[in-house]
Amino acid sequence: MALIEVKNLSVFFEAGDRIVQAVKDVSLSVDAKESYGLVGESGSGKSTILRAICGLAPISRGEILIDGKPLETPRGRAFTRRVQMVFQDPYASIHPRHTIDRTLSEPLAIHGIGNTDARVVQALKDVGLPESFRFRYPHQLSGGQRQRVAIARALMLEPEILLLDEPTSALDASVQAETLNLLNRLREERGLTFLMVSHDLAVVDHMCERVLVMQHGRAVEEMEHGALANASMKTDYARMLYEASADRMLG
Repeated sequence: MALIEVKNLSVFFEAGDRIVQAVKDVSLSVDAKESYGLVGESGSGKSTILRAICGLAPISRGEILIDGKPLETPRGRAFTRRVQMVFQDPYASIHPRHTIDRTLSEPLAIHGIGNTDARVVQALKDVGLPESFRFRYPHQLSGGQRQRVAIARALMLEPEILLLDEPTSALDASVQAETLNLLNRLREERGLTFLMVSHDLAVVDHMCERVLVMQHGRAVEEMEHGALANASMKTDYARMLYEASADRMLG
């Protein structure tokens, strides 16, 4: 049985006097410890799927299951212990007036988990940051360092699943590679399951065993990593995305 199942999901939003269908009847499944990618241009609905899993977007039709059980609305503490999300912009997702220590300690306090100091120090070490960063503020860190803090925060509760919403797109190219390698290492060490959104097939090629290509809210094509690496996609849209990323994939 898959760890994550999305069944016939549709998400509608009201935009003034009209209804926008952001996701249209999408199904996918992610096995435990797998890294699964959602890829497509801006507006394809891929990030909306992550937000629906977290309860941040409405499920208009269909259902989402974790371990075969439908998700509760609103999501409870048990969900946040198992599932955490890393957002695209680390500066926007981390409170600018909180120290890194407070940012990392807060999930532990909410869930009544002790041994805070040791856990915070270890979390920084796990993402390659020195202990001295504990009492810095986000504006004192680089973009790559802030994203490492965001990843550390997501891991504080030792979740099984990370939802990754364009986690490197706001970073410089060299920092992107470092961050992706960090995520791959953490997944291997902790047995994590990734559901990762990207507009860039080169990123998905580096990270994911399977990928679902999306366009205008619909699922266009699902590919195994081997098919992606061999450029054996079946749809014109998937091939267009591949050609746009081909140089970085070959590099």
